[in-house]
Amino acid sequence: MTSHADMTPNTDPAAHADAAAHTGAAAHVVVGTDGSPASTAAVAWAAEDAARRGCALRIVHVCEPWALDIPLDTPPGFRDSVGEHCREVVEVAQDVARGVAPGIEVSTVLASGRVAEALRREAAGAEQIVVGSRGLGGFAGLVLGSVSLAVAGHVAVPVVVARNVPEETKGRIVVGFDGSEHSAAALAYAFAEAVRRGAALHAVHSWHMPVLGSGATVYPPLVEDLSIAERQVAEETLLPWLEKYPQVEVDRTVVCGHPVLTLCDASQDADLIVVGSRGLGTFGSAVLGSISHGVLHHAHCPVAVVRAQGGV
Repeated sequence: MTSHADMTPNTDPAAHADAAAHTGAAAHVVVGTDGSPASTAAVAWAAEDAARRGCALRIVHVCEPWALDIPLDTPPGFRDSVGEHCREVVEVAQDVARGVAPGIEVSTVLASGRVAEALRREAAGAEQIVVGSRGLGGFAGLVLGSVSLAVAGHVAVPVVVARNVPEETKGRIVVGFDGSEHSAAALAYAFAEAVRRGAALHAVHSWHMPVLGSGATVYPPLVEDLSIAERQVAEETLLPWLEKYPQVEVDRTVVCGHPVLTLCDASQDADLIVVGSRGLGTFGSAVLGSISHGVLHHAHCPVAVVRAQGGV
């Protein structure tokens, strides 16, 4: 079932929240599109995700600010051509979504303003937000676009950057955890997603050797003691989730190494990698931590960034 596209831009955050509250809007997944190949892949991924969740899909296209506020003295037909282009972008995205998941309800929104701000507004009431890795106008050398970074970690709902989508399902999800509240949120998401997909879960816990003074010697017994302690932390952290989700097959990796390298290596055999928006050892003002930032740039599959409840 497909609703008619809403061609009226709404840039008032309070209006979006009030509308959801008063209409009792059904759960939905939001996906941003600009007509680029990356955003088209994101639409397809989001449609499959909405179908798995049994909820609706909302496709959001943000026009340039001038596109919906064109002066009256512009050449004849120019206003119509701009509006037609915006409608074509969402119509193509609708067709993609219908082709991937024919049974889901699809609605569309045309908005004006900054893309990241529009997507943040749409996060109210959404199950999660899906974006492509890079849209139109992005520099070829940039692995990840500014919109992806400006949304991930900045909204209360999970944000999925649908990059490097595997051509075939691999039946595995990777999740990184370090004992922080943000990694707990990532674990909650990852286990629920594993159940939803009928997938196995690869839980990765990386740890670093302590920083020692110049000339200090790291003795093998110290390394072994630290390794044992970290394995214990990992087991204790996972235990509640293993008890809650006994149906999920879980592989565990506890390793001394850089978390980004370990997680990205594991992502080569995964359909999705899940990280918290910030972990241990990061500055409180950093919304997106160095680990999640690094994974977003270098993972071999889509990345879900999950923020802890009430986190910044």
